Amino acid sequence: MDSQSLTELEEQAHLIRQAAAGDATALERLLGPYHERLAKTIRLRMDWRLRGRVDAEDILQETYLDAARRLSEYAANPGASFYLWLRGLAGIKMIDAMRHHLGARKRDAGLEVRLYRQALPEASSVSLAAQLLGHLTSPSHAAIRSEMQLKVQGALNAMDPIDREVLVLRHFEHLTNAETAELLEIGKSAASKRYIVAIKRLKEVLLDEPGFEDRF
Repeated sequence: MDSQSLTELEEQAHLIRQAAAGDATALERLLGPYHERLAKTIRLRMDWRLRGRVDAEDILQETYLDAARRLSEYAANPGASFYLWLRGLAGIKMIDAMRHHLGARKRDAGLEVRLYRQALPEASSVSLAAQLLGHLTSPSHAAIRSEMQLKVQGALNAMDPIDREVLVLRHFEHLTNAETAELLEIGKSAASKRYIVAIKRLKEVLLDEPGFEDRF
């Protein structure tokens, strides 16, 4: 198995059954390990216009309430891993927040990634580039950093949409190759190859950036 041992999966299934039956302690134990990971995904994909209006914690609390209501459905038919199921609920809450606060239409072309069945808001190239660069350049090199930011954004925007999404899922959300392939509904080999292509493109752009080799 890619990320969880059989024992961990059995323990998780036990917690799911307990939480679905109304055990609040089991629910807390079930959701707790995913909190920071989900928060990072939400912050990464949240539209900049929502910042100041909605916090990642607000989205998470809505997600947890929905998960508690629907746990019995998942327990009866666990089609995807629990984390991917929970991540999908968070995506729905993010899109709902965008529609509520920004008045986005249900079929707004810029609203969500439709490359896979659990559509989430797309991570912007600005957000991705900022995370990639991190603190690689000092404040005294602000002009250099700004130039690199634009280069990285350009490289990200020029990528095939699926390659870019593979990069987001693997490098930023830390999903396994199997989870990435499942979400994108492509083969594991194809997902792996696309990740390699995306990483190679970014390395070409950031080859001379000090400390970049530690990022991948």
